[in-house]
Amino acid sequence: MAIDHDILISGGGVAGLTAAALFGTAGFSVLLCDPTPPVTSGDDEAADLRTTALLQPARDLLEESGLWSRLAPHAAPLQVMRIVDAGGEIAEPRVSREFDASEITSGPFGWNLPNWLLRREMVARLSELDTVTFRPGIATTTLLTREREAIVGLDDGTRVRCRLVIAADGRTSPMREAAGISVSTRRYGQKALAFAVTHPPPHDNVSTEVHRTGGPFTLVPLPDRDGMPCSAVVWMEDGVEALRLATLPVPAFESAMMERSCGLFGPLTLATRRTLWPIITQVAERMSGERLALIAEAAHVVPPIGAQGLNMSLGDLRALRDLAVARPEGLGDRQMMETYHRSRHPEVKLRAAGIDALNRASQLSARPLRDLRAAGLSALYGAAPVRRMLMQMGLGARDAS
Repeated sequence: MAIDHDILISGGGVAGLTAAALFGTAGFSVLLCDPTPPVTSGDDEAADLRTTALLQPARDLLEESGLWSRLAPHAAPLQVMRIVDAGGEIAEPRVSREFDASEITSGPFGWNLPNWLLRREMVARLSELDTVTFRPGIATTTLLTREREAIVGLDDGTRVRCRLVIAADGRTSPMREAAGISVSTRRYGQKALAFAVTHPPPHDNVSTEVHRTGGPFTLVPLPDRDGMPCSAVVWMEDGVEALRLATLPVPAFESAMMERSCGLFGPLTLATRRTLWPIITQVAERMSGERLALIAEAAHVVPPIGAQGLNMSLGDLRALRDLAVARPEGLGDRQMMETYHRSRHPEVKLRAAGIDALNRASQLSARPLRDLRAAGLSALYGAAPVRRMLMQMGLGARDAS
């Protein structure tokens, strides 16, 4: 029987769109399905107001897929990463460490963009590719795999035959569940508030992570908004407190932001609505099945610390792309799927464990433990060789991703 497409991608989030552009540019015929048409305007009530930091190793992959030229004009460089401990009796910095990208590389650590804008530019890129068919509003529902092909059922009643299915369909992935691949999940009782703010002083391309209790308060540079310096904020808190903050009147919320940020950027003005996201760590038992590869949140979910989420996903895509291009005749076969799992799963588990440890440290509420965290931060990041090693790990060195 004829194969309808080389690759079917389930899920049209940032990772799925990137996968479609990457494999379509490489010459594979791709069908991309997603049950929800992508929201490509920041003013839409359904817009994803979170931002994504694309670390430097991601740039090559985005250039290969024809995406970087579209994204670069909208990206805010991340030159300095600043970590602040404010876990004392009052909310003020007591330990602050800065990591300048110039210590390890000629460019910035990465670039930050709003998720809705990433989707807009990626959808535009797909429209340029004859090799990609994008079907927004269509969900994948069933998966039947055989030695030589996969057959995917869609919710419009059609069935698609392909050589490889890429599951990029989120933490409750229908394709992963259809394949019977289990996950291990760790919950923290945390939620993250995501929104954007303006502030009087320029951010100078500095990303700032303030630790006190409940989780980090992180400000990440964005391009100016209405003539004012602008940053994206991810504010992680224990669930009950996050829900309270999400419903505060704007003046009270801005006052709470000022205290939690220790006034490092002066008064913060809320520039968008507030969105709320649950925080978990989740890792799939396997990264692959018969004719199936799991990527992104279908394979791994981590707290938003260290800009690792999408960059781990791009590591998945890089590994899959390399295997597909090296043996196009073996696309999706047992050898390719097993090699993909072995190359990615240990790295994913290691990074997830590291981010889990960092998140637990950031949640500390007992004063003696917060003091210990501050001392550890000062000692660990104060040593230049250790600092450089941590920055390299944070970037996701090519041999580790």
